[in-house]
Amino acid sequence: MRTLQQDVLNGEEARLYEASKQAKITVLQIGEGNFLRGFFDWMIQQCKKQGLYEGSIAVTQPRPGGKPKIDALAGQDGLYTLVIRGLENGQSVERTEVISVFGSVFDPYSEWDRYLALGESEDLQVIVSNTTEAGLAYREEATVEGQPVQSFPGKLTQLLYRRFVHFGGDPGRGLICLPCELLERNGDELRSCVLRYSDDFGYPEAFKEWVTLHNRFLNSLVDRIVTGYPEQAQAEAWFSEWEYSDAMLTTAEPYHLWAIEGESELEAVLPLQKAGLNVHWVEDLQPFQLRKVRILNGAHTLMTPLGLLHDIEQVRDAMEHRMLGGMVRHTVEAEIIPSLVGMGEEELKAYAGDVYERFLNPFIRHRLADIAMNSLSKFKVRLLPSLLYYMGGDKVPSGLAAGMAGLLRYYKVQHADTGFEGRTLSGASYTVRDDAALLEIVAGVWAEAGKQSWPQERITLELLGLKSVWGRDLAAEWPALADAVGIELKEMERRANE
Repeated sequence: MRTLQQDVLNGEEARLYEASKQAKITVLQIGEGNFLRGFFDWMIQQCKKQGLYEGSIAVTQPRPGGKPKIDALAGQDGLYTLVIRGLENGQSVERTEVISVFGSVFDPYSEWDRYLALGESEDLQVIVSNTTEAGLAYREEATVEGQPVQSFPGKLTQLLYRRFVHFGGDPGRGLICLPCELLERNGDELRSCVLRYSDDFGYPEAFKEWVTLHNRFLNSLVDRIVTGYPEQAQAEAWFSEWEYSDAMLTTAEPYHLWAIEGESELEAVLPLQKAGLNVHWVEDLQPFQLRKVRILNGAHTLMTPLGLLHDIEQVRDAMEHRMLGGMVRHTVEAEIIPSLVGMGEEELKAYAGDVYERFLNPFIRHRLADIAMNSLSKFKVRLLPSLLYYMGGDKVPSGLAAGMAGLLRYYKVQHADTGFEGRTLSGASYTVRDDAALLEIVAGVWAEAGKQSWPQERITLELLGLKSVWGRDLAAEWPALADAVGIELKEMERRANE
C-alpha cells in the first residue's frame, strides 16, 4: 500500500499542497505532536481553504526525542490525515481531511543554522508552541557556540537575538508568540523565560528592551481533545478505504476553543474568526479559564470519586449512568452555574451542553482512574469555591455535598504494597494517587476512626476540619455542610455493607 505523499492527493488536495509549498514561511511552529496538528494546523488549513491565509508553517520539534516524528512527517512531504469524530448537536459525525500547511519540516538540532536563519526572515510573523507544561519552563543551561540549548524558551531566545542583530533592533520586526501550553498566563511565562535566558547568555539590555516592547507574548487558553493515532484495527480499516497508509494519522473531537488575550486587529495576521472558528480575541482570559475550571474540570472532579466507588470506569459510562449522569447535570446547572456570578447564564448553559457532548463522545475513552490523580487539590480548586458560594445560605447544595462525600469516601484508604489502597462500595480494591503528605493526613483520620469506632458524624467533622487539606475548618464554619455530607457518607456505608 502507498504511503501518504503528494502523489496520493486529489485535485483540491494537490492545489492546497502546492500553495503551501510555494508560500512564504510566516509561522514557526515548535511542536510536532498530535495537539498542534489537530488544533492549530487544522485551523490554518480551514483559513487556507477559504482563501484567507497565504502563508505556510515551518515545523520543528522542541526536544531531540521528537526527531523520529519530524522525520516521519518530512518523509510524507509534510502531509498527514486528520479525522474529526464525535458528537455535534447530538449527532455522530466523522470528517476526514489531509492537512497540508507545512512549507518546511526539519530537525533544529541537526540543522541549527536553518533554524536560526528563520530569525532573519522578513516574512516570519508568528511563533506557536506546544511543548507541554514542563517544556515551557526556565532551567539554567550552558551555551556552546554554534549549538542549540535544549529548552524551548532558550532556543527561542537565541532565535530572537539573531533577529534583533540582523534587523538592527528594528521595532517593526518583532514577532507574535502564541504558546499553547496549559499554563495560566503562558505568554507572560514565556516572556519571563526569554528575559532570564537573555541574562544567562549575556545579551545586551537593548535586546531585552526590544523583546519587551516590540514582541508580543500572548496569553491563551486552548481546548480540544486530540486523541492521536487510533487503535490499529481502526487505522488499518481507514487505510484500506483511503488506499494509502499514514504513520502521522491523528484523530480529534469536533469541539475546539481558543481564547487569546489580544486585540481583534490581530485577525489581520491570523484570520481565525473570519474562517468561522471558535476563536476569541479577548481583553481578559479569566472568564474563559474560570468556566472551564468550574464546569468542565469541576464536572470531572465531581463524577470521578463517585463513579469509581460505583465501579464505573469511563467518563462516558458515568454520564450514561442512571443516577450519576443526572446528578452531574443537575449539579452543574443548578449549583455550579449560579455560583459563577457576573457571567451570562445562557452562555454558561450552552457551554455545559458542549461539555456533556464531549463527555459522551463514543470515540474517546477517558478513564476515571486517570482523572482521579490529586483529587484533593483538584476539589479545592474546582469545586470548593462553588460550594462556598452557598455558605451562610438557607440550604446546602445537595449535588456538591454528595460530591464532597464521594471524595471523602474515596480517600478512605490504608497503606498497602501498591501505595494507598481503598475499596469500592462493592469491595473491589483501587489505588489512590495524591500528594503523600495529604494522603497520610486523611488516611490517619480514617485509621483512627476505625480504632476508636467513631460514629459517622465524628468522622465527617474530623475530615472537614482538616485545615491542611481545605485551607480552612469547614466543619466549624459550616455545620450544615457537615450534616449533609455525613448523611451522604452514612448512606454510602449502608450500601457498602449490604
